[in-house]
Amino acid sequence: MQLSYWERKSWFSNIDFTIIGSGIVGLNCALELRRKHPKSRILILEKGKLPQGASTKNAGFACFGSISEILSDLKTHSEQEVVQLVQDRFNGIQTLRTLLGDGTIGFENNGGHELFLEKDKALYGQCLEKIKTINELLHSVFKNDAFKIMPNDFGFKGINENYISQVFEGQIDTGKMMISLMQLAQRKGIMILNATEVNAYDELLEKVVIRTDELDFATKKLLIATNGFASQFVSENVKPARAQVLITKPIKNLHIKGTFHLEEGYYYFRNIDNRILLGGGRNLDFKTEETTKLGTTDLVENKLRELLKSVILPNTDFEIDYSWSGIMGVGQQKKPILKQISGNVFCGVRLGGMGIAIGSTIGKKLANLID
Repeated sequence: MQLSYWERKSWFSNIDFTIIGSGIVGLNCALELRRKHPKSRILILEKGKLPQGASTKNAGFACFGSISEILSDLKTHSEQEVVQLVQDRFNGIQTLRTLLGDGTIGFENNGGHELFLEKDKALYGQCLEKIKTINELLHSVFKNDAFKIMPNDFGFKGINENYISQVFEGQIDTGKMMISLMQLAQRKGIMILNATEVNAYDELLEKVVIRTDELDFATKKLLIATNGFASQFVSENVKPARAQVLITKPIKNLHIKGTFHLEEGYYYFRNIDNRILLGGGRNLDFKTEETTKLGTTDLVENKLRELLKSVILPNTDFEIDYSWSGIMGVGQQKKPILKQISGNVFCGVRLGGMGIAIGSTIGKKLANLID
């Protein structure tokens, strides 16, 4: 790529901070860097026309973890670690709402409801028994009981009698959120270049040379915020996890409202614009879904359609409008990876499917790794 004098001078010279990834982490990182370094030159590089990973592909859940997820986490984390995970998610949602405003991101507090299929009666019983214990454990976060037993008001079929609801959970409009973040970054003088894929970087004494398909340039600091695509740049324990999603055409008089979880969170759905958005199913074939390749599979799509027909909309005619997928970053631990990789390179990755909840605070923390 032959750059003009104007292009070199305006976009690729004297760069203080370069961020790889224009998702929720990358944008919040840039905004925090701007606050701390008001005169710096900040550049965000994004390989897709839109944020490529999960930030514009997710289901729009402002969630903190269903009760079965909390119980599962307690098997591999200490009580203190679980409380901190939930606290971080709660803080992240509040940060996002304060930064952009509830109206701007389409935030609605309709609660998050966990459904238990009839075959999961044992799990349902365990969760019912632990409601009081988990509410006490998380009281320091929510200052009130978070989980309550709620009746099956929406007429779902094939499930146990009641839901176990997280009353503080909500939903957002992901598109509105991301457009608002990008517009805010641009107003702050942060440059965003799309369709610019980073192939590699080389760290020298006081700078980092970034290599793309079309050009190389230097930056003083490099911050990696690519989450599910992080293994290209870091050797940390983070793996890609593809999440497949579909959405119905508008349904007349749709009365379902809220966010819903099934099978320990491996399936999830919500209402949006008189439609049902439903995703999940990577537990059907973990190996195939451990990929950075966007796309859908018949195995997962067929399962999602089956759930719509038999559980979610059993007495309602519906049509599928379209489907898509996003790439999350997961690992053996749910704690995100925030660290200085080398002298001038830093990363904030492995959001574990909780990008909306923790992306804003992880972005700020990533920026604050730099002295």
